[in-house]
Amino acid sequence: MQAVTWQGNQKMDVRRVEDPTILEPTDAIIRITATAICGSDLHLYHHGGSVLEEGYVVGHEPMGIVEEVGSQVRKLKKGDRVVIPFNIGCGHCHFCQNEMESQCDNSSEDTLYGGLFGFGKMNGNHWGGQAEFLRVPFADFTSFIVPESTIPDEKVLFLSDILPTAYWSVQNAGVKKDDTVIVLGSGPVGLFAQKFAVMAGAKRVIAVDPVAHRLEKASSYNQVETFQLDDLATSADELYELTKGGADVIIDCVGMDGLEPVKEKAKNLVSLQSGTISPIQMAAKAVKKFGTVQITGVYMTPASSYPLQEFFMRNIDVKHGQAPVIHLMPKIYDMIADGLFDPSQIITHTMPLADAAEAYEIFDKKEDKNIKVVLKP
Repeated sequence: MQAVTWQGNQKMDVRRVEDPTILEPTDAIIRITATAICGSDLHLYHHGGSVLEEGYVVGHEPMGIVEEVGSQVRKLKKGDRVVIPFNIGCGHCHFCQNEMESQCDNSSEDTLYGGLFGFGKMNGNHWGGQAEFLRVPFADFTSFIVPESTIPDEKVLFLSDILPTAYWSVQNAGVKKDDTVIVLGSGPVGLFAQKFAVMAGAKRVIAVDPVAHRLEKASSYNQVETFQLDDLATSADELYELTKGGADVIIDCVGMDGLEPVKEKAKNLVSLQSGTISPIQMAAKAVKKFGTVQITGVYMTPASSYPLQEFFMRNIDVKHGQAPVIHLMPKIYDMIADGLFDPSQIITHTMPLADAAEAYEIFDKKEDKNIKVVLKP
């Protein structure tokens, strides 16, 4: 099959690799019909060497058609149309049974971390879904059957990760009616976090980003306030003043290497995944006393200069982690089916899987007003 493979930093190439096969009786093989590039894929794109081997198949936002099932698969059958979550869950362990499936005990040899598609040896070494086919372990639990055959892929594809991740972030942060919420980052997860914060009753939602076209999308898609980030040192103080004493909740949808210099005046926003944590440091200063900082952006390596003093002295709650998305997929599907919002509106580029290398470059550099890329095998 053809698949997107990591071949070194800033080098994702489509290569021919072996087709996946049934390895366990609870496996299924999915023929991918749509898959997407996620912001967390850019962490691997830039710094994947710590967790990936050359030739590793990446991607964790796939959907498609069931082609084959193992002998112990009971729910899925050949021909079912499914969205595959980025979490891999057995469905039986303590964590899966208690809506914490991102930390499943049985999906990775190292029980320190749960299994995830496309994240390498740290998370179970499961090949990802930017490919023509995907092996899905524990397939009955690690899948969502799309009930309505006429709903297009583009409206349900993001159930795989970014929609439930954004929803969980807002819920985990405890956003409530009349809160002021700052969302750092207006990429795909940030845009959906803004929308869910509005739906949760927040009085003010402020989208922060250094990229003008992403803020334009935040304004048009979510009708939220926008704040263009030019300088980290002064922007935290400005946000504190703008919110008259800090936001009730700040949701970091950036991560360690998300603040790359995207234009000349933002050249001081570099936050490489080598220990700097500028978004968290900014949040520590712009949040209200007794407020909450929800860290959703990916932090995969040790960090220095963590603002522990700020959090402690100002009674800030800090929450973070890999979102458990499997149990949230039906609820968010119902929102989409009921017409509460259309997630496909954030898609700016749909490209063949064969053009994945170009797609990664466009997504990474935010070229051509890019926000979200969908790949079609």
